[in-house]
Amino acid sequence: MSAPATPREVHAQLLDLISAGKWTEVPALYAEDAVVEIVFAPVPPRRVQGREELRQRFAALAASDGIRLRAENIRVHGTDDPEVVIAEFDYVGLYPATGRTFRTANIQVLRARDGLIVETRDYHDHLAFAVADGRADQLLAALDQQG
Repeated sequence: MSAPATPREVHAQLLDLISAGKWTEVPALYAEDAVVEIVFAPVPPRRVQGREELRQRFAALAASDGIRLRAENIRVHGTDDPEVVIAEFDYVGLYPATGRTFRTANIQVLRARDGLIVETRDYHDHLAFAVADGRADQLLAALDQQG
């Protein structure tokens, strides 16, 4: 029996699946009770709890063909905590519906235990995503309503 994947290996698997557009396979990398905090999300939800909720979100992405992402310039840093890695990477993205492309920097703090992601804190540039998707006006209106 082989040892569970390390946090660094799990993160590589995560970016590989996202870059390949294999959205329905991504939830299998997460523990049943995983927590994902999307720190800079301009509108809720900023927290996703549990593999089932993640499965629903990734299934919606798979069904929509709304975005294509490729991770580049990946740098993964170890920490004093053997379960935690900090990853810096760029997403090169395309929204097929608009034909717009973008590049944005990301940081992810990932905790993996027994080969599964138990927690992440994701720092993404959501405005870059919204501009490329043609939703910048909607995003700004939603932010304005939040006060």
